[in-house]
Amino acid sequence: MTRLAAVTGATGFLGRYVVGALAASGWRVRILARRPAAHPQLEHLEFETIRGDLSDAHALRELIDGADMVIHAAALIKARSAAAFRAVNVDGTVNVAKAVNDCRRASSVILVSSMAAREPQLSSYARTKRTSEEVLARELQARHTWTVVRPCAIYGPWDRETLGIFRAVLHGIAPRVPAANARIALLHAEDAARAIAAICDRTPAGVVLELADERPEGYAWEEIISAAERALGVKAAAIRVPRVALRTAAALNLVTALALGRTPMLTPGKAREILHADWGSTTERQPPREWWRAEISLEQGFRQTVSWYRSQRWLSAAPPRLAARGAVH
Repeated sequence: MTRLAAVTGATGFLGRYVVGALAASGWRVRILARRPAAHPQLEHLEFETIRGDLSDAHALRELIDGADMVIHAAALIKARSAAAFRAVNVDGTVNVAKAVNDCRRASSVILVSSMAAREPQLSSYARTKRTSEEVLARELQARHTWTVVRPCAIYGPWDRETLGIFRAVLHGIAPRVPAANARIALLHAEDAARAIAAICDRTPAGVVLELADERPEGYAWEEIISAAERALGVKAAAIRVPRVALRTAAALNLVTALALGRTPMLTPGKAREILHADWGSTTERQPPREWWRAEISLEQGFRQTVSWYRSQRWLSAAPPRLAARGAVH
């Protein structure tokens, strides 16, 4: 009988890739969604949809009933308050654990966390992701097993959060964050999803695994900007952003967003995450190489992502004045 994977967060950026990777690995997939999952990445995939959200106990039990594997990927990456982060990232995980416990069948649970959970003091997001890990380990009954997966910064087609970096570089601005020796691990969403599907096949118990690409130690900010320049075919002017300027901009952005009723991405907490120097990983923290290894390099991933952005008109071609001034061939 085909194995059944129950997925929360399946309609999110990473979640859509995870559904595709599970289907490619032979899993039958059931997802939780507030509305019909109508998205180009999902339209050719077969899956069952349970209508509801993380606060709906009945929907969660229906989602998980009979599942061999539960992938809890639903989370907020931006919110208007610490309470909003907690309501989804922590309380939602409590509800998932309760639903798993209520089912007669023993299940394995994978919590898709974040590398930010290593540094819970930095932001509400990081704190609630760390707390969600602790909650899962504490609340889940012993007959079930759990695994925590901590992806690093993920990018790829359909990602709007890193789009701003490419747009800035395209228009000649290459921001440099003033954190000496800072390292940032990166991972293409396709590779992240394949890693999660591979872990589903092994179901390791009670472990925390980080996910990064072929350079788990991460990249210097200058390397990331240079890779973006090559993918875009432009050369941008390096502009160093003082720490105080980033913190001030984050504070002003938060106040402005709240006043306008919007949900801000750049907040004081996010600024602290950006300024943190160690977002690298190690080979020992990754899944064993015989399980999975990243296939998409930063160079390949950025070129593919830029090509997709342009095909969807999320990015324009390089402005003529920039291309003439410093095109990369």
